[in-house]
Amino acid sequence: MLGFVFRRFLSAIPTLFVVITISFFLMRLAPGGPFDLERPLEAKIMENLQRAYGLDLPLHEQYLRYLGNLLRGDLGPSFFMRDFSVAQILMQGLPVSMALGGGAILLALILGATLGAYAAMRQNTGADHAVVGFATAGVTIPNFVVAPILQIVFGLSLAWLPVGGWNDGAIRNVILPVIVLALPQIAVVARMTRAAMIETLRADHIRTLRSLGLGARHVAEHGLRAALLPVVSYLGPTAAALLTGSVVVETIFGLPGIGRYFVEGALNRDYTLVMGTVVVVAVFVLVFNLIVDILYALLDPRVRYE
Repeated sequence: MLGFVFRRFLSAIPTLFVVITISFFLMRLAPGGPFDLERPLEAKIMENLQRAYGLDLPLHEQYLRYLGNLLRGDLGPSFFMRDFSVAQILMQGLPVSMALGGGAILLALILGATLGAYAAMRQNTGADHAVVGFATAGVTIPNFVVAPILQIVFGLSLAWLPVGGWNDGAIRNVILPVIVLALPQIAVVARMTRAAMIETLRADHIRTLRSLGLGARHVAEHGLRAALLPVVSYLGPTAAALLTGSVVVETIFGLPGIGRYFVEGALNRDYTLVMGTVVVVAVFVLVFNLIVDILYALLDPRVRYE
């Protein structure tokens, strides 16, 4: 297993390099620049700014300089928020996004798997149809519709929870955003678990267990373990996306996560901020894909990594 992890780590380096390279040149190809304003700056001021940030160099030299700084752990200064480096901005936003994403993943996995298994054990009953209906609604109704409804009901009408803001990360401030983030994931996990478990319950080894007189609870436990394999595959990239911020949810609730910073950086052509966000997201995706492979081996004894 350790050898497999090491090989996957080495193979992730070229992937990360390709992502960084493509993102770097795509950002430079986009129209506009970080210092383009409605009222153009004087030519001398623009020249000094470009020289200060290295934008006067040929594109390939900018690229090589960025790679060199990145290898030293330097993500560069922000072009738009000039009092902060990109690392400082991401260190402020990442805990917010991780708190939201972590809570959403945990909620989605627990509730989604429970609902899916419950529906599979009671296939074609009223409970099954109710779960399928909830899952369909959860997938089809977008976040920007659910979020204002919850804000109106629980924030304005009942006054139970704040409608937005961070306020030093108090738990009350993240309940509504976590629910909004988790609802579509709960629906997807429930549907995947239900489908996979129905198929698993029809397998030969489950029939054998039932013929030996094993109770419904133990049958469900065996079936759920096999049914979680596709869920684990889905949660790999999904967890990376949730943990690195949801633009819509962070914007609606006024949360300073990196998803919101990414949009601001893209709109203001803040090259280094966008690139720093891309690097963080790419690392999360690669790490979680590796975690998925390891979990596969733990959940399925037939999987072995040499």
